[in-house]
Amino acid sequence: MEAYKTWVRRNKDYVHSLESLANGLTWLLPERFSTSEIGPEAVTAVLGIVTAVNEHIIDTAPSERHPGSADPSSFPYGLCISALKDLETLIEVVAEQYYGDKKWNFIAVTEAIKVIVRLALFRNSGYKMLLHGGETPNVEQSSDDSSSQHRIGGFLGPGGHHQRPGWFQNNHGQNPWPTEGRALSALSRFGERARSMSDPAWVRRMQPQRAIMEPPTSTIKRPTLSMILSEKGVNGALFVLGEILFITRPLIYVLFIRRYGIRSWIPWFLSLSVDLVGFGFLSHVTKSGMVEREQKFHLSASEKDEVKRRKLLWALYLMREPFFGKYTRQKLESTERLLEPVPLIGILTGKIVELIIGAQTRYTYMSGS
Repeated sequence: MEAYKTWVRRNKDYVHSLESLANGLTWLLPERFSTSEIGPEAVTAVLGIVTAVNEHIIDTAPSERHPGSADPSSFPYGLCISALKDLETLIEVVAEQYYGDKKWNFIAVTEAIKVIVRLALFRNSGYKMLLHGGETPNVEQSSDDSSSQHRIGGFLGPGGHHQRPGWFQNNHGQNPWPTEGRALSALSRFGERARSMSDPAWVRRMQPQRAIMEPPTSTIKRPTLSMILSEKGVNGALFVLGEILFITRPLIYVLFIRRYGIRSWIPWFLSLSVDLVGFGFLSHVTKSGMVEREQKFHLSASEKDEVKRRKLLWALYLMREPFFGKYTRQKLESTERLLEPVPLIGILTGKIVELIIGAQTRYTYMSGS
């Protein structure tokens, strides 16, 4: 395995080219696979898992891992989530063919495993926002503002100022280091200058002591749930609750489909409601017009992109039953009939509509996670 890792890391461009070629060749599978969806989905799932494994090997290369990245010996949450997402469609197709309506039991188990892994990742990351459902690590970049070293969970203090961690503050919420620290540093520098000419070795002996006296701003303790709730108050609780709703929504959706059926509006409306409530919590803790005593939650650039991605996922509700059967499909078919007389455009539109309807029919379950 180590030999394979070394080969992948040395030839990552070649590996990416092979993966792209293999994914393209899946469109050229023999016609005999057309009678069953299991073959193509199995090939796609295997290719997806191999791609995820290779990406994990490249991302965890010791020479390329930036400070703060995940320990390679830790559990590969992102890889596990990627593998589960590649397998879930195959599981649905196989269960549909062999078990019919009982396929929702298998889909529910798959979603439950994903929820457990994501919750574990959410806790292990210090309750940071999950990026791409946990497939992408949410790591604070070292090039960020220097005050981000003191930021826990991305919270800002009243007035937009960064809050130092609680172990750097006294009981009045003030940082005791600046006055005492500057005084000690000044005395140390004065002593060095006074004795450097007569005893240069003394300077070398003082280096460990100065290192001890330096403020420990580079060491950041991973926030715990109790720390976030105690220091961030209601906003911290709302953020954590919003992320939990986002993580558990696909499982809730599948469980209600299992109970009421895919044609019922109850799972559709309930899933949409969970999405809206969770996003409402996130909007509340990040909006600018905060009460002075409350703490504003600051999103990094990658987290802002994740918020935009989650908004785009709402478009999947147009593709979920029963909305798709009652509204979306009719609009697609009417558009196809309208553009059918137009040369080339009509043919292209017909192919696109056929692909959309075929994909929705094959995959009745779209978690969007």
